[in-house]
Amino acid sequence: MISRPEPTTSAHDRVYRGLRTRIMHGQIPPGHSFTLRGIGKEFECSMTPAREAVHRLVAEGALSMSASGRVATPELSNERIEELAALRSLIEVELASRALPRAHMALIERLQTINSNIADVVSNRDAVGYIRTNLEFHRTLYLRAQAPAMLAMCETVWLQLGPTMRALYGRLRRSEPPQYHRLIIAALKAGDEPGLRLAVRTDVTQGLRMIADRT
Repeated sequence: MISRPEPTTSAHDRVYRGLRTRIMHGQIPPGHSFTLRGIGKEFECSMTPAREAVHRLVAEGALSMSASGRVATPELSNERIEELAALRSLIEVELASRALPRAHMALIERLQTINSNIADVVSNRDAVGYIRTNLEFHRTLYLRAQAPAMLAMCETVWLQLGPTMRALYGRLRRSEPPQYHRLIIAALKAGDEPGLRLAVRTDVTQGLRMIADRT
């Protein structure tokens, strides 16, 4: 027999995952305000699961909450962007290094396919599609590291950066896939750990530092 609290738990998870995906993929701009009533209406749920989802996202840094209770996506300072770039450098380089011994040809071919998809969304000037497929490229590689706690930390950083990446994507005037993806793939093929670490570090920090310089 199903107990009554389960639908509430399910609704909370649905709202959390829905908002989390939108924020991470840059579908919501920085400084965008939310109301619990509005979230509840959109996800067709009561205020309780909406409130629980918001509190969870605030704890992860995906949303901010003012003393008055205003909930919004954060507007990151240059210093904060630099900090998150440094975190990406530390965590993602380690994940890539751990993934290297398990990088079989099927993985490399999958990464090449995703990189082709990135080229398509870049040519279409699809900012949200770019963020989504770029994260898919990195996540696909890092899953091979078999380090779930580290990957969870990495995704929290991505989550905090999502709105800022979307808002500032156009300033980079990107016209082709990230060049360092090709170097990442080449290093995986060659089993070149120093080359892989350098390519990942440059890939995940260069764009963010360009963003910080242009704000």
